Amino acid sequence: MVRFFILFIVILVSLFTVELTHPVQNAIVLPWTGLLARVSAAILVFFDGDVISYGKVLQHSISGVGVSIEAGCNGIEACLIFTAAVLAYPASWQMRMTGVGLGFVAVQAVNVLRIIVLFYLAGQSEAVFRFAHLYLWQALIMLDVLVVWLLWVRQVARHEARIEVASAQAA
Repeated sequence: MVRFFILFIVILVSLFTVELTHPVQNAIVLPWTGLLARVSAAILVFFDGDVISYGKVLQHSISGVGVSIEAGCNGIEACLIFTAAVLAYPASWQMRMTGVGLGFVAVQAVNVLRIIVLFYLAGQSEAVFRFAHLYLWQALIMLDVLVVWLLWVRQVARHEARIEVASAQAA
């Protein structure tokens, strides 16, 4: 457990340090944030044809109500926390890479839902929007990270148990 915790902290600090560099911000973070705005707008267009995106902004073209997806709201930090937990956990590299990939998809899917909900709340009530943005969705995203990681750990344990049974039967 101590080994996991130390590795988790070292990996997490390393990932956050790399993420904050200008080259990574320009090559990955900013384009990803713009893609999130476009994906969110593409989903919202099914419900309201007046939703547009430009850069990192998601906006209703008639009412002008919108949200800007800023650092910390693009799901990257949550994915880095998840990745650090997966990489620190003792598992095969194949299981780790599968976990990182599936975890990224799970965290980003919830984050797109978060962006869409916050977009609608922005036009309704500033107080409700602020509470949902600062408290509710922060907790839900971290809960998503924890639940997906725990599900992955369970799969790792099942995989290892199958390998042990196969080894025992072969011997």
